[in-house]
Order: sequence, then structure tokens, then C-alpha cells
Amino acid sequence: MPQPAPERLGLLGGTFDPPHLGHRGAALAVLAQLGLHRVDLLVANDPWQKSGDRAVSPAAVRLEMARALVTDTPGLGVDDREIRRGGPTYTADTLEDIRRESPNTEIFLIVGADTAGRIHSWHRPEVVLALSTLVIVNRTDHAPDIPGVTGVYVQMDPVNVSSTVIRQRVAAGESLDNFTTPEVARIIAQNNLYKAQQ
Repeated sequence: MPQPAPERLGLLGGTFDPPHLGHRGAALAVLAQLGLHRVDLLVANDPWQKSGDRAVSPAAVRLEMARALVTDTPGLGVDDREIRRGGPTYTADTLEDIRRESPNTEIFLIVGADTAGRIHSWHRPEVVLALSTLVIVNRTDHAPDIPGVTGVYVQMDPVNVSSTVIRQRVAAGESLDNFTTPEVARIIAQNNLYKAQQ
């Protein structure tokens, strides 16, 4: 009997504080262009490279928002393993977890060009690069040259949105239409998030 083809899994990690249409657009672009079986949003528990920069919303709320972002979107899901594991979030640990659970799964780690340029500052970057194929989502017309990093480039339609802009808009009492989904906006309002952001 022929063996089934290995699952091709995309992982889009992040703080998701909050998740927005750019996250969903990147996930869908990678899903379609690389022919993956699914893409999971991987919600960080304690994003150690951001700790101290600002107060991060509780992990449970960020997880709820991530799930709301991809509800009813075929091919997209959410992975909560980093929250369940607790402590600082290290992608290398997560990739090792997945490899132990599913040795034949092909893992595609989705990052932006700015993040790819900082990959060597990550915890155990050699493990990250050994256990996954780096997928660099390119929001410009040309692929950047990132020294020391080999990856697959995926082009996506430009989305002029960021979590920082959303937090600023909430603090200013402005609409989130065309920035995130109504479900995410509802969770932000229910939890009174970002009101003190400047």
C-alpha cells in the first residue's frame, strides 16, 4: 500500500494583540501558493522578545481573538500549545514538540521579511531553520535579500494594517472596520482592551 503524503503544515506565530486582516491574508496567501493542508496561527504565551516593551494582553484573550479571526475560514486554525506549555515562548521548542508528535509533517514557518532578518537573534535559531522551511511573506514588489537566510517567498496583496495601529485606533475611539473582523472587534470591546494605549 502506498504511504500517504506527509501533511504540509504552515505555522504563523505571533503575539496577536490583536490579530488582524493582515495576519489572515498572509495565512491564506501561503496556504494557496504553497499548497499546504492547513495554516495554524500559533499564539505566543510570553513573547520574550517583546516583554518589557509594553503590557501584553492576557494569553487567554489573545487566543480567543485568534480563534475569532479564523472562524469559518477553511484551511486556517489556531494552535494553543505555547500557551498550554507556559513560560517564555521559544519557536524551537514548539517545532521540536510538533516533530515528536508528527515526525512526517512538513513544517512551514511563516514570517515577515523584517522578522526573517532577525531570525539569528532567536533562541536556538539553528533548530528553527533545521526543523522548518522558512516562508517569507513579502508585502512589496521585490523580494529582499536577507544575508544568511534561505527561504521560500510568498507574495501577498498589500494590507495596510498592524496591531499597533489597531491599538491606537481603539484608544482614539476610532472604527476597526477593514482592520480586523467584527468578531475580534467585539472581543476587544468586551474586554475593554487598549483603552490606555497612546
